[in-house]
Amino acid sequence: MRRRRKTVVVAVVIRRVLICAICVMTLLCFLTVHIYVAPFNRLPRRLHLNHHNTHRGDIIDYNKSITEQSLTRNLSRLESNEASSLITKHKENEIQYQSSISEHIKNTELVPPHFSTSPSSSKLNITSGIPDFDKLWKPPPNRNFVPCVNPNPSYTSPLESRGYLLVHTNGGLNQMRAGICDMVAIARIINATLVVPELDKRSFWQDTSKFSDVFDEDHFINALSKDIRVIKKLPKGIDGLTKVVKHFKSYSGLSYYQNEIASMWDEYKVIRAAKSDSRLANNNLPPDIQKLRCRACYEALRFSTKIRSMGKLLVDRMRSYGLYIALHLRFEKDMLAFSGCNHGLSASEAAELRRIRKNTAYWKVKDIDGRVQRLKGYCPLTPKEVGILLTALGYSSNTPIYIAAGEIYGGESRLADLRSRFSMLTSKEKLATKEELKPFMNHSTQMAALDYIVSVESDVFIPSYSGNMARAVEGHRRYLGHRKTISPDRKGIVRLIDRIGRGAERDNRKVYERIIEIHKTRQGSPRRRKGPVSGTKGLERHRSEESFYENPLPECLCQRDPSKAR
Repeated sequence: MRRRRKTVVVAVVIRRVLICAICVMTLLCFLTVHIYVAPFNRLPRRLHLNHHNTHRGDIIDYNKSITEQSLTRNLSRLESNEASSLITKHKENEIQYQSSISEHIKNTELVPPHFSTSPSSSKLNITSGIPDFDKLWKPPPNRNFVPCVNPNPSYTSPLESRGYLLVHTNGGLNQMRAGICDMVAIARIINATLVVPELDKRSFWQDTSKFSDVFDEDHFINALSKDIRVIKKLPKGIDGLTKVVKHFKSYSGLSYYQNEIASMWDEYKVIRAAKSDSRLANNNLPPDIQKLRCRACYEALRFSTKIRSMGKLLVDRMRSYGLYIALHLRFEKDMLAFSGCNHGLSASEAAELRRIRKNTAYWKVKDIDGRVQRLKGYCPLTPKEVGILLTALGYSSNTPIYIAAGEIYGGESRLADLRSRFSMLTSKEKLATKEELKPFMNHSTQMAALDYIVSVESDVFIPSYSGNMARAVEGHRRYLGHRKTISPDRKGIVRLIDRIGRGAERDNRKVYERIIEIHKTRQGSPRRRKGPVSGTKGLERHRSEESFYENPLPECLCQRDPSKAR
């Protein structure tokens, strides 16, 4: 009897121990399931990108805690709620975990309202087969090309100035940038003192910005002190000196400036260049002059402090989402009116653009067949066409895309087709508050400078049109190590898309593979600058050349010996 009672006591003790052990294990499992929720509690609650300074480190560290343990590298940029859906073990715990994350995202505003979080936008676009992650984002091999812009040993300090060169720039931001750099080189050639250039205030944009509003004036002067003398304004008493306004010939070489222009010093002491764009040839100039152009463009001509600070803030906010594309979507009213491109527009919109072109006196060509322009590849891609291109290349629907552009013609509705494929579209107006952008508003040149910074720093840059902005950004990215820049084959793309529209082709992987194929060699890899198109003559021959500022190789980029690299 005593033995039986002892056995019962032992059984009760064992049972209680087992119950305690089960409780402890259950508690541990519960804590394990919720361990990933904790980082959200450490994130600042004001994480709305329109009302904060992005805490990039917190976001990136959190993403790593998920991806390094649960996902492959190919999926490392998925948002946290998407990553949780891929965890296959402990299905019941997974559902609870995902629910907790969704609630925290909602409460902390982790994703700004202009980035859709609908289920359709969080799924990978697998139509094109998702090329390897590295192939989508990895820059092309730079083949050890590095900047080499220092002058030759025989290069001398500026010679005694023979007079003053005044410059009236013309065009938008990037047209003026290139023109200013050309004028720096011209001032060196003709032994002139360069007065800080006057920015264009009369063109389509009607911007009143001064040089110092857009660029760091003191840095510009000091950085070029060993090349030319630069002053902020003409000295007092100079007004009485003889002046002349001169239209320098487009794409002129060394002899033109050394002979025809320099000889004007005998009669005049102040020469005013009426225009600055394309006044200097792309090719066949002395190496030191070409290197000076690069030093002026990529080192001396930097943006003002307020623009650089705001630009960095925008870049940091984009990087909080991971790798991003900067899309220069040149679907703006002025571009469409100038080019005569009207594909996808309504009859009233096309008529408005014709009126603008007709009434803009300095646009010489008035009658343009938009259909012919497009088939020749002379039109910017539409937002819909850009969406097809990005899908074909393999970028997922949740890829962060920064729209570097002014106001898109047709407004937000024009972006509907692009947004249906890529929900994470944003711009400076959406990344920053109205208060943050207030100093730059109504100054198109300064707003364009912000887009320029975000574009140069992007992981991938894609222009929808090869205009001044596209060429300038591509050249800068080449100078900085040949960062990935995809230059669309507009002629090839629109023909494929038109075949889809006619039913001759289907919007499927086969078409996408053809688009991938024609862009394999258009990724921004090192190559020599292209010369003139065969058969062209005169001014048209120069215009057909690739711009010096689009590709400063070979003069400003040298191939470093890998064996000597540290």
